[in-house]
Amino acid sequence: MRNAEFDREQVLRGAMAAFMHKGYTKTSMQDLTQATGLHPGSIYCAFTNKRGLLIAAIEQYQLDRNAQFNSLFANSKNVLTNLKTYLDQIVAECLSCDSAQACLLTKALNEVAEQDVEIRDIINQYLQSWQQALTQQFTSAAEQGLLEGHRSDEQRAQYFMMGIYGLRTFAHTHPNTETLQHLADRLLTEVCH
Repeated sequence: MRNAEFDREQVLRGAMAAFMHKGYTKTSMQDLTQATGLHPGSIYCAFTNKRGLLIAAIEQYQLDRNAQFNSLFANSKNVLTNLKTYLDQIVAECLSCDSAQACLLTKALNEVAEQDVEIRDIINQYLQSWQQALTQQFTSAAEQGLLEGHRSDEQRAQYFMMGIYGLRTFAHTHPNTETLQHLADRLLTEVCH
């Protein structure tokens, strides 16, 4: 059987959008064919099944998020300025009302991880990687003399992540720019003291 040719990243980003919009369980094969532009046979050939497509979409999501994160923190601004910009981007995502701006890792973790240990482990690995990247940023901030208090860099990263989870959840019922921005700014202040 000949392999179908397609733009893998484009297909996976389409699948991401479908999964983030409806969730894994409610996303049908018809939804996936519309979102990806592939026929069902091509999806099965390339990804084995819907679950395989979800795993590949999670991997692409993480690659995209890592590239966004690394690009933001590659500039020469101080770390706190970059963390503020990062939080501002998350607030904008929360307010966009665009399901494609949701966090696929969190959505998949909440929906399927309890029943699927492999997916849970993949997501946990990516979340651990995100925590390590944030810990490195707080280490840099400490080296720049920008932090107060006695919390470890890892504790700061964990608190920051918890705050981002909370912002994303809170935004579902309180999609108010001023409120979310205030909470994001407060989170940064709290994590730095």
